[in-house]
Amino acid sequence: MSASSRRSAPPRSRRGSTRRPAAGRSGRGAATGRRRFFDYPRSTVTGFRRWLPSWRVVLGTLLGLVFVGLGAAVAAYATLKVPSPSAQVKFQTSTVYFANNADGSRGPVMGTFADQKRDIVDYSTLPSYVGKAVVASEDQTFYQNAGVDPKGIARALWNNLRGNAQQGASTLTEQYVKTYYKNRTTTNYIGKAEEAMLAIKIGRTESKDQILGRYLNTIYLGRDSYGIQAAAQSYFGVDAKDLTVSQAALLAGIIPSPNNWDPANAPDKAKARWNRVLDYMVKGGFLSQADRDKQEFPQTVQYKQSNAMAGTNGYLLQMVLDELQTSMNLSVGDIKTGGYTIITTIDPAVQNEAVRSANDLYSGALTKGATPNPRTRLAIASVNQADGSIVALYGGADYLKDQRNTATYDAIQAGSTFKPFTLIAALQQGIGLKTTFNGATPQVIPGWDTPDHKVTNFGNEQFGRIDLITATAHSVNTVYAQLNLKVGPAKSADVATQAGVTTPPPVVGSNVLGSGDVHPLDMAAAYSTIAAQGVKHTPFIVREVLDPTGKTVSKGGSAGQQVFAADVTADATYAMQHVVTDNGATGHQWISPLNIPVAGKTGTSTDNKSAWFDGFTTSLTTAVAMSQIGEDNKSQETITAFGGIKQVTGGDWPAKVWADYMKPVLAMPQWTPKSDFPQPAWVGNKPTATPTTAPTDTATPTTAPTTQAPTTVQVPGGLVGHTEADASGALQNAGLSPVIVTAASDTVPSGRVISAAPGSGATVPAGSSVTLTVSTGPAAPPPTTPAPVPSTSATAGGPAPAKTP
Repeated sequence: MSASSRRSAPPRSRRGSTRRPAAGRSGRGAATGRRRFFDYPRSTVTGFRRWLPSWRVVLGTLLGLVFVGLGAAVAAYATLKVPSPSAQVKFQTSTVYFANNADGSRGPVMGTFADQKRDIVDYSTLPSYVGKAVVASEDQTFYQNAGVDPKGIARALWNNLRGNAQQGASTLTEQYVKTYYKNRTTTNYIGKAEEAMLAIKIGRTESKDQILGRYLNTIYLGRDSYGIQAAAQSYFGVDAKDLTVSQAALLAGIIPSPNNWDPANAPDKAKARWNRVLDYMVKGGFLSQADRDKQEFPQTVQYKQSNAMAGTNGYLLQMVLDELQTSMNLSVGDIKTGGYTIITTIDPAVQNEAVRSANDLYSGALTKGATPNPRTRLAIASVNQADGSIVALYGGADYLKDQRNTATYDAIQAGSTFKPFTLIAALQQGIGLKTTFNGATPQVIPGWDTPDHKVTNFGNEQFGRIDLITATAHSVNTVYAQLNLKVGPAKSADVATQAGVTTPPPVVGSNVLGSGDVHPLDMAAAYSTIAAQGVKHTPFIVREVLDPTGKTVSKGGSAGQQVFAADVTADATYAMQHVVTDNGATGHQWISPLNIPVAGKTGTSTDNKSAWFDGFTTSLTTAVAMSQIGEDNKSQETITAFGGIKQVTGGDWPAKVWADYMKPVLAMPQWTPKSDFPQPAWVGNKPTATPTTAPTDTATPTTAPTTQAPTTVQVPGGLVGHTEADASGALQNAGLSPVIVTAASDTVPSGRVISAAPGSGATVPAGSSVTLTVSTGPAAPPPTTPAPVPSTSATAGGPAPAKTP
């Protein structure tokens, strides 16, 4: 009984567990009665509401996301590093200046080199209203905010979410981050968030003035101008430190769209922006209303698209660029971004005259209306022989149209301008100026490098026995051909190279007649070596380079090197003066009227493919060269004659250009000759070796050349009756100079000496001239037939043959 009654009673622990689960409850939690951690779907409601999260879940989720976001932002801010400034913000324009040779100061601007036209200025040098105008226009809370504007961000976000036109909320600091550090514009929200955090971080580490100053030096303001200084120059032609309130307001107003709001493009919009900035300046307390009322819309300067390489200056600028790379080890990138001040050697007053003379030749103003062939090329190069500095250079009319510099690139035949090198070689070997040679034409000269060994003078002009002074003045080919073979063509080539010719001269007899090609600037440099009494300087165009702080980083030029003895160059100079002073000499017509001592040489190549006048005073050396390029734009062809002459020679238009150009230049105080040429030394008693002294820093030798006191010699005996060659050789061996005259003789055979004056045994100073009268044979008998009646076609006083080699 008892057993059955225990079985029928349920255990205590199970009492109350027989309740049915509530309707709709299911799952393990319901079965067990335990509450789930995340009650979803919701167990307390039925129907579709089971799938809707409760407000507690929504709120908790949102708060969780906020805290996670804040945590992520804090972590991102803590780990975010301020990047290095963009390399481009440090780019500065390098400016090239002319020289001011009148007083040694820096001259006007020649041009610029830039990747971005920018000149960085110290913010402290700017008027305070320049920065405040920008603040008023771009970020009126700049001085109060921490780098970002929360209200502005919220306003822009709400506007954008509503689908309205996109708005930004960038503070001035955020714009600074984009331009100075990032150098790019970000459109996505993640990028903008990064910029905002950088703005906050930078706002804590950089002062407001530092931010504003860097911003002003970085931003693009139109007209190819980066930064406030370049913009001030482009819009108003003033430095940023001299901007007025009105000008500063205009620049600040166009910052968002400078090209579209440039007053030259949209004057109404520009003025509206200008008014806006002034009103905001008043509102921000940066400008009084009274001062606001006084402002007038500023006038801007006309903007021309910059192209520094245009015109004649382009050739000079390219030479500067080349020299900075080759001689001063600056890369093109360094030059275009380094903000260097580059002072050249080019005197703007002299350069203007060179360009004027060239333009006058091409326009016909110099030739009574006659103009040259369009393919005729002109080069002008002037060098200061005291140091090798290039004072002026004409390389062409427009570098953008033709990048070949006629003064440095063109290689044309030197013509007779090469003869002074042979003269110097002769003087070095003791062959003096009074040495005579046969000047007849034509002559067959053994060893001459033509099949027939024949040499002719220009215009077939005949000369008798003449000395080297006359041969130089009249550029007598037959004399110089003999002289070159006597001294050796290799020696003439060596002298040309030592003087400054960089193209290797041919080692043949005809090199004395200028068969080799040379650059016009080289010839100016080589003649300047003669002008400097034998001191050679390598020509250069960059005088000094300064970095943005004003520190000199490089200087141009080099020490001079004495390559020829001063007595040799004195004699060469003396002979070259006769090119100008002697009546009928090749340079007399145009150069002599200057009434200034000039030494020089004309030159005309075979077939008139080149024509030169190279000359110097004691202050300046100038080479003028003309040539003509073929229709293939490569070959050299005969210069087309113009202006009433049959052929263009060195004594014609090159000499006239030289005189026209140099006349006003030599009147300038800085280039007026201050001294005369040295007196001739009359070398020739013995060879004068090329000195091996150490280089000097000036064109004048540190010690005056020493000359031997004149000695006396006796005129050799046995001259009468000997051949002209034997008698001349005997005189030269005795240190005397033979002068040959001819006369008929019935008793002395032709070609032999009739008499000598002074006579044999006479004591005379060394180097004196001795006149040898040479027989031409018996005098011709008088005519036995009547003289013919002159032809009516004969014309008295006909034109003399041209004497311009």
